[in-house]
Amino acid sequence: MARILIVDDSPSQLLGIKRIVEKLGHETLTAEDGAAGVAVAKQEKPSLILMDVVMPNLNGFQATRTISKDPETAHIPIVLVTTKDQDTDKVWGMRQGAKAYVTKPIKEEELMAVLKELLPA
Repeated sequence: MARILIVDDSPSQLLGIKRIVEKLGHETLTAEDGAAGVAVAKQEKPSLILMDVVMPNLNGFQATRTISKDPETAHIPIVLVTTKDQDTDKVWGMRQGAKAYVTKPIKEEELMAVLKELLPA
């Protein structure tokens, strides 16, 4: 199965997303802010990244842009997972390099569908 990096500054959100991903049989890596997420992505090269947007240090939009512009990590699909549900947020997130956008609270079926679509079979 895939190795998925979850980047979120909320311990409860991190745990909730981790449970869903592990229940699907995937291995998880975690980071608690955007800067740590960029570092883990560079070091571990996960199969996919689930990225929160509102975080300290480097927000999810900035971290997504950094990861998607770096030749070392540009191949990693990033899914923004956030409470920001305005169309402008979605458009901006996709422009930063995200491949999908999921709003919180996360629906397990929606996350499963996105993972299935973006992860290699």
